[in-house]
Amino acid sequence: MAKNYKQLTESIKRQLNPENFVLRKSFSDELATISYSDVLTYIRVAMKGVEPEYTQKSMEAGEHVKEHLSNKLSNIVFRYQGSVMTNTHIKGFSDIDLLTISDKFYLYDANNVKAIISNPEKSSQYYQSSIDKLQHEISVSPYQGNPINDLRILRFDSEKILKEIYDICDTTKPKAIKIKNKSLNREVDVVIANWYDDVISIINNKGDYRGIQIYNKTTDNRENPDYPFLSIKRINEKSTETNGRLKKMIRFLKNCKANSDQNIDLSSFDINAICYDIDVSEYKTLSFYELVPILYNQMKSIC
Repeated sequence: MAKNYKQLTESIKRQLNPENFVLRKSFSDELATISYSDVLTYIRVAMKGVEPEYTQKSMEAGEHVKEHLSNKLSNIVFRYQGSVMTNTHIKGFSDIDLLTISDKFYLYDANNVKAIISNPEKSSQYYQSSIDKLQHEISVSPYQGNPINDLRILRFDSEKILKEIYDICDTTKPKAIKIKNKSLNREVDVVIANWYDDVISIINNKGDYRGIQIYNKTTDNRENPDYPFLSIKRINEKSTETNGRLKKMIRFLKNCKANSDQNIDLSSFDINAICYDIDVSEYKTLSFYELVPILYNQMKSIC
């Protein structure tokens, strides 16, 4: 069945601006004077980011949660993760992920660190400054507490605090506490986690290279390490290098998935990876509509 791209375009406009903020004049004027076919208009709109005013309200909801938790908890730090941090979110009512990270301890990839230190052949592949950092990591006294118990208590205490404040507070999900700020009409996922450092994180002075392990309430254990801050850093940097084209492609694929009649089994992470993997030289000077065949060829090469 042929697609009605005019209807699809209107649908995406509502997603971009669900609360009817006044569109920025430059983009509003552009849409009013655009002379492209419905398909090209759809492509243009599908690549557009959500209105900044909408995103700001999502951030405000996250900041309110941070304030409530920090007032009653100690030894924690907060970070945001997800597509809001790269401005590649598309859904009008998408939530924001607030990582609540225990600062009482951190874990690191001890096996690989020790394997490098103890093996001259492996050690020779690293600068001495990097070896010094790895040796320092081994020399640090191990945490004497119980990491799982710390995470369990942090999850329990966070649930208790948020249930007292928010009427809508879902504590049944294994990896997140979902609240809704009714005055801002925003949802926030509160995710309990601990820091995790692999070899790359250690030799790069941690920072955005640090990983996390999310606490799973159902299994009462930690998930495998994830590196959300490095992903955010890479997407933001490469999109700057391409004058925003990378993020346009990511948003376009997300909108295609959202508007498809088919069940497309691709996560946001998958879509990020597909677009990020494309050689910058193939698209860094292209117009917006010329990015579509680039995406088509990339998808075809994968399939």
